Amino acid sequence: MKIIVNILLQQMTLLDAAGQIVRRYSISSAKNGTGQERGSYCTPLGKHIVRAKIGQGAPVNTVFVRRRPTGEIYTPELAARNLNRDWILTRILWLSGCEPGFNRLGPVDTMRRYIYIHGSPDSAEMGKPGSIGCIRMHNHDLLDLFEQVSAGTPVEIVAG
Repeated sequence: MKIIVNILLQQMTLLDAAGQIVRRYSISSAKNGTGQERGSYCTPLGKHIVRAKIGQGAPVNTVFVRRRPTGEIYTPELAARNLNRDWILTRILWLSGCEPGFNRLGPVDTMRRYIYIHGSPDSAEMGKPGSIGCIRMHNHDLLDLFEQVSAGTPVEIVAG
């Protein structure tokens, strides 16, 4: 399997080992655009891998903070009490860059920037940038993707 994220199209494509399209998903990348630097709140480009899969077996809408479930389940009421919270829900695919000096090591390290593919509220708009660096998906799409990939799966993030 291989994941290709196209920032221009705001679309993720899952390919099988033969390079055939398995599925396409609508995503939301960073509202600040693309970039590698720590603190930029941009989505990093280039070759990555899924470093870790987090949340196996957790209920849909489980809230994660620092890759740990908080014990909360996302609801509109919880959102109304936490207006500025960046919601990381359901599952996390933690990315690690593969290109030293570009998206790995130093101030451009994707893993140390905590860049994930993660779930978001059903109300989150897909198909347009809106995150603070990560790649957001609707929960049902993320659950589908999560079951089909493993740690070490290649992920390529391209501008267009």
